[in-house]
Amino acid sequence: MKSKIAQLRKQYRISQEELASAVGVTRQTITSLEREKYTASLVLAYKIARYFGKHIEDVFDFSEVEDQNGTV
Repeated sequence: MKSKIAQLRKQYRISQEELASAVGVTRQTITSLEREKYTASLVLAYKIARYFGKHIEDVFDFSEVEDQNGTV
């Protein structure tokens, strides 16, 4: 899943380690999210969005998430 985590971190001048610590995950998790190698749980996505004062949809791109019927 695409996200704006890296952009937001740079904008707010926050390291991966700082963000990871703030939301309760490892730096490697943040790296994986930024590289689209890992999809955040709803709880983690919420924590990350809230950390930046954003809505989840402002941080994560859900356009590729579809159910079995081809709709979101």
